[in-house]
Amino acid sequence: MSSTASNINPAGLARRLVRDGLLPQKRAESAQTEAAGRHQPFVQYLVEQKLLDSHSIAAAASEEFGVPLVDLLSVDLINIPMDLVDARLVRRHRALPLFRRGNRLFVAVSDPTDARALDEIRFNTDLNVSAVLAEDDKLATAINKALEARDTTLSDLEGAELGADDDDDGKADEADLNIEDAPVVRYVNKILTDAIHAAASDVHFELYERYCRIRFRQDGVLHEVANPPLNIASRLIARLKVMSRMNIAERRVPQDGRIKLKLGYSQDVDFRVNTLPTLYGEKVVLRILDSAGSSVGINKLGMEADQQEIFLRAIRRPYGMILVTGPTGSGKTVTLYSALNILNDIGVNISTVEDPVEIQVAGINQVNMNVKTGLTFAAALRAFLRQDPDILMVGEIRDLETAEIAVKAAQTGHLVLSTLHTNDAPQSLTRLANMGVAPFNIASSVLVIMAQRLARRLCVHCRAEEELPREALLEEGFSTQEIDDGLTLYKPVGCERCTEGYKGRVGIFQVVEVSEDMGRTIMEGGNALDLARQAQLDGYPDLRQSGLNKVRDGITSLIELNRVTKD
Repeated sequence: MSSTASNINPAGLARRLVRDGLLPQKRAESAQTEAAGRHQPFVQYLVEQKLLDSHSIAAAASEEFGVPLVDLLSVDLINIPMDLVDARLVRRHRALPLFRRGNRLFVAVSDPTDARALDEIRFNTDLNVSAVLAEDDKLATAINKALEARDTTLSDLEGAELGADDDDDGKADEADLNIEDAPVVRYVNKILTDAIHAAASDVHFELYERYCRIRFRQDGVLHEVANPPLNIASRLIARLKVMSRMNIAERRVPQDGRIKLKLGYSQDVDFRVNTLPTLYGEKVVLRILDSAGSSVGINKLGMEADQQEIFLRAIRRPYGMILVTGPTGSGKTVTLYSALNILNDIGVNISTVEDPVEIQVAGINQVNMNVKTGLTFAAALRAFLRQDPDILMVGEIRDLETAEIAVKAAQTGHLVLSTLHTNDAPQSLTRLANMGVAPFNIASSVLVIMAQRLARRLCVHCRAEEELPREALLEEGFSTQEIDDGLTLYKPVGCERCTEGYKGRVGIFQVVEVSEDMGRTIMEGGNALDLARQAQLDGYPDLRQSGLNKVRDGITSLIELNRVTKD
């Protein structure tokens, strides 16, 4: 079977799909080109782009190439020979060893034209390899389950296998920790891959006097997922430091590092890693930087139609400043990159400076801030202005120097996007004034200020209607008219498809365009209350009012809205 697979013309499956009427010829040709450009298997591309379902592709491929089709739901994954093939090969090539007969290993693949996968497995196992076909989505699920079953459990980590004892002083040998089949290494890898599959944004490794815990931040809230034995916790921390290229002997000062984890052909996930000395050992927090997952389309951010129109109109302006404000973790960077993705064109020069760059985008000149070398936000901005820029993005305006350069750039023919840490849009304007920026410069340069929060979405599979007294609804901000017309609110319940009744997050926005009246209020020295009052007069709802729209539409709950918007 492997020799047959090696001789298959890569275009054969595409021709078969066209001949069977499953795919138009032009779409099949473009799909092959796009898959090749992404270095991604053709079958996987078709499934991910939802051009065809896995079963139709597998049936056509089986008939075209004479490769037997297997239903993975009927395979006992516990007894498959996972120890014969390295986990990295299994994930990279989406190839799952099913069973061995003598000197022949049968491997499930979704793309029989991938001769490289079979050749690499043959080379690494020194066995004859035969392919069997499996549906791509079932194959991905089976691989995850098989690798989970093979990975080390918490109980495996305890005791003699790691050489851990009560006298362990927490020192770890770097050479030992780099052995790929060491239980601690496999366990750390499992935690990181589990975090990715759980759509976590952060992973926390924490040491206390009597216990150790690992937590994932999912949809903005931390959840405990594991409690490794305390006597091996220092080895987990040391392993993370080795992976992040930190100094494992230094435990007295914070350190920063980075980990790149490869998941299959086309997905690389970066982790930004930070250590912090605490009373009972080092705490390690990993921020998951998934560029693909962070590139959200403008329509999916959660803006109301009129808010989106204001935002799109502002980013199409040739010059001026757009400010996005909110606390850490409120999605400001994703919002700015949604705009940059729209503006990213061969005819414009876009430069960004961030601390650090979290979303990597081809076609945009991205700079990491480095205070130690003197590369501050202000220094980078000065350099950008000598590089013939059209659009500039500053990770955050933190001081007067950066603010003045950004304002000057916005007034001299450049579009500037940046963030501030304030509670709402009007406070952003007073923050600039408090930094020392002249009110006239603020009024003449700022186009739009956006405040935002991220609220958890209710799971549509288990949400339940919630009854609240009329007085409570009025107190929360709903109008008498809304209540009289019949208001249906929902509350979280929880099921196997979600986390505590929520799945995913949605943005809540306050979008304020700086009108002539607003500019006049700024130049007259108005405070945040004056500006907020003017925003209401101009017809711009505040964060609370925007959030109530999401509650009214059943997107989120009143409890969740209160969590993210009430002071």
